[in-house]
Amino acid sequence: MQNNYFFCQNNIHRINIHRIFAMNKLETKMKRTLETIDYHEDTEEMAKFAKALGHPTRIAILRHLEKSCTCFTGEIVDIFPLAQSTISQHLKELKNAGLIKGELNPPKVKYCIDTENWNKAKSLFCDFFEVDESNNSCSI
Repeated sequence: MQNNYFFCQNNIHRINIHRIFAMNKLETKMKRTLETIDYHEDTEEMAKFAKALGHPTRIAILRHLEKSCTCFTGEIVDIFPLAQSTISQHLKELKNAGLIKGELNPPKVKYCIDTENWNKAKSLFCDFFEVDESNNSCSI
């Protein structure tokens, strides 16, 4: 097999030409992924909710808030065997997704479920999981 090498001006560096071609192909493939994909607003919102629900502690926090209507950060820390900073991070993720609201009552923060977004999330997930099995061609 013939080795094809590219020699720089000072003959110190040699690079296999096949690697250059492979990298060019990779760059071509990568360029395709840099294009912006426009998703429907509901799809992006559902993905945001799904990401927030992607940790069991967050789901447990939501279930607790659903039962108790409102709750302070300190009460949540007492319920879960996690550091206060970890609970705060989970609450931040849920709040950023819009699933809960926080009200500052110095020095505490009171949290509750954001019912408007909660109902929106339930609706989006119900629609998503409502599958017409008669059209399902998967035979596995």
